[in-house]
Amino acid sequence: MYNNIQEFYNTLPLVIVAVGILISTVIEMYSTKSENFLSWFSILVFLTSGFYSLFTLDSRSVVLQNMLATGGYVNIFYFIFILSAAIVCFLSIDYLKKYDAYFGEYYILMQTSVLGMMLMAGAKDLFMIFLGLEVMSVSFYVLAGINRKRLTATESALKYFLLGAFATGFIVYGIALIYGTAQSTSFEIITTKFSELSGNLLFLTGVLLFLIGFSFKIAAFPFHMWVPDVYQGAPSTVAGLFSTAGKAAAFSAIIVSLFVLFTSGAMKIITPYLSVISVLSMFFGSIVAIAQTNIKRMLAYSSISHAGYLIIGLAASNSEGIAGIIFYLAAYSFMNLGAFGIVSIIEGKEETNLELNSYRGLGTRQPLLAALLSLFMFSLAGIPPFAGFFGKYYIFIAAIEAKLTWLAILGVMSSVISVYFYLRLVVLMYFYDSSDNIEIQKSNAGLLAVFISAILVVLLGVMPDSLLSLIISYL
Repeated sequence: MYNNIQEFYNTLPLVIVAVGILISTVIEMYSTKSENFLSWFSILVFLTSGFYSLFTLDSRSVVLQNMLATGGYVNIFYFIFILSAAIVCFLSIDYLKKYDAYFGEYYILMQTSVLGMMLMAGAKDLFMIFLGLEVMSVSFYVLAGINRKRLTATESALKYFLLGAFATGFIVYGIALIYGTAQSTSFEIITTKFSELSGNLLFLTGVLLFLIGFSFKIAAFPFHMWVPDVYQGAPSTVAGLFSTAGKAAAFSAIIVSLFVLFTSGAMKIITPYLSVISVLSMFFGSIVAIAQTNIKRMLAYSSISHAGYLIIGLAASNSEGIAGIIFYLAAYSFMNLGAFGIVSIIEGKEETNLELNSYRGLGTRQPLLAALLSLFMFSLAGIPPFAGFFGKYYIFIAAIEAKLTWLAILGVMSSVISVYFYLRLVVLMYFYDSSDNIEIQKSNAGLLAVFISAILVVLLGVMPDSLLSLIISYL
């Protein structure tokens, strides 16, 4: 009886979100103005679940017939997903009215996607990862096309769905091969059998297909083709969620499924594959971003290059690399959400003000927004003392310790290239005059979300060891 009660308390972050979905659905069914308060109710649900996750970091256990883990670094992932979603909810309050998609279903779908992310992060079985992946992905497909009146949104949703389904095929086929050779979908059993499976070609093919499927989800080259069009066509707030919490969830799935193998160095057999994907993603994303004139497409290609940096941590195949990935995901989530948040505030009613030239003279017209956007650009570029610098630093140190110094050097070179297109935006805001007067609608909730993101980016830059030591202690 005591164990059952303890298991319930350990899974409470998931339960809170699940109950929040049910209550939100009932509110949406029976209220004609549910969208007016579902945003605040969603924020309440997320913050309650998120802070409970932090308070129960020590409550490590495996529940639901060894299918789901709780506590430790799993709860750190929970907090990243949930806080990211809460920030997106703040951004969405005024943005959805402007975007003409002021629907209560939006917040239900967001809660559902977060529940899928949490299932992936806590999974101890391949089937649980697949369940969480599908819950998250289906919610994302609908969120991308939440405004059916806009052709760009419909195109975005369709492309995301088709390529997402293609990626799922790789994952399912990989799971089938892993199960066929290991005779189990449990990570614990697969790990104990790895020494005898490591020479099995079918098993290694299954692991490779599994990683390829998730390469689509993390937007790594050459599986990135959906990213620019989807980010450009989807609502700016939703694109922010895709690029942060969605990417973090995909990496969490890779980490939890292969954690023991990565930290023991057993996965060095696929280090060449990961290294090549990392280099191609970093340089392709950084170079192509230079040619973009639309800020959402620029951030999309930036997302591809950041996926490359994160994959360096996987290629390192050590505990330092895994800790660096989790820190980087936290830092990247807040700095990219802040950037997309400002884009959503500046964006006009008919998807105007999205060209880089629209930001000319912003430092004079909107000094606060310009200063905050500059902070996020500096952090994304990896300029100290902001969070982005330390995210890359920990990843590169892990690569050097794994004797992949050449990969770290290429990462630094890619970062230098990316400085150009990030600082180009800062130059446009402060050193060019505006050619036309842009009307920006006031959004107090959106500005609050951007402030929260900025504070977190600065804090993680000033005190990076506080989060990194916490991550290391729970790995």
